[in-house]
Amino acid sequence: MMTRNVLHSALSLRRVGKRYMTDGRPLPALHGVNLDVERGEFVAVIGPSGCGKSTLLQMVAGLEPATEGHISLGGRPVTGPGADRPLVFQHSNLFPWLTAEGNVAFGPRMAGLEPAERRRLARAAMARVGLTGCECYYPHELSGGMQQRVALARALVLEPRVLLLDEPLASLDALLRARLQRELAAWCRGRTVLLATHSIREALLLADRIVILSPQTRDGAARDEAARQGAAVSVARAGAAGGRSRTAAGGRVRPLRHHTTAAITDSEAGKPRSKS
Repeated sequence: MMTRNVLHSALSLRRVGKRYMTDGRPLPALHGVNLDVERGEFVAVIGPSGCGKSTLLQMVAGLEPATEGHISLGGRPVTGPGADRPLVFQHSNLFPWLTAEGNVAFGPRMAGLEPAERRRLARAAMARVGLTGCECYYPHELSGGMQQRVALARALVLEPRVLLLDEPLASLDALLRARLQRELAAWCRGRTVLLATHSIREALLLADRIVILSPQTRDGAARDEAARQGAAVSVARAGAAGGRSRTAAGGRVRPLRHHTTAAITDSEAGKPRSKS
């Protein structure tokens, strides 16, 4: 039984699934996903390549429709893209013909704000991510790390209800990634965030709670490593009919009947750990 009230969650997914059609045959990508993210909670979704992490975030962002189940934000169904849940990708995807400030101000512009207000909001967001003085630079004049900062500022400028991060630091070198991880933790403090990442270390550093997304019948090393380091971990495994699922944090997870793809626990496993 689920203990979290959908209406009281910032983000709620219930039995969400996604199937693609390939040569006239359905190709399942996700099945039976249940997840609640509380207001102000930072949840990291980890798992191997191809397990559906990006698909999950794209459905929450409204860029991909779910083929089963439903997704709600603050109790209201997600039916398409919205400024209240921007998605930051692995690559910055900036508009090359706009300056850094122009990229950050694009959301306020689409929202119909006056030029002076757009500029004020954009500059405040850029200052938040350490880009004061870079407003007039074009993307090709910025380093990879600075471009990702612009992308994050663009996502933060309208104070979204949920911030979606699809491995936003994956393309950076190790030293820069470690630096931006620390800064990202500060920028996202108190915000509702859903992060997809391959990195257990990154998930442990940033998240209040870790959800393991796995297409296999074993959750294995990712679960054990995260649990060993004291994270609140939720795990659900796809297995044979009548099989059992469990969590590394000791909570109960609804048994999964059968499927060959990914599934996420219904958020009963453990409380968010506090950040030091």
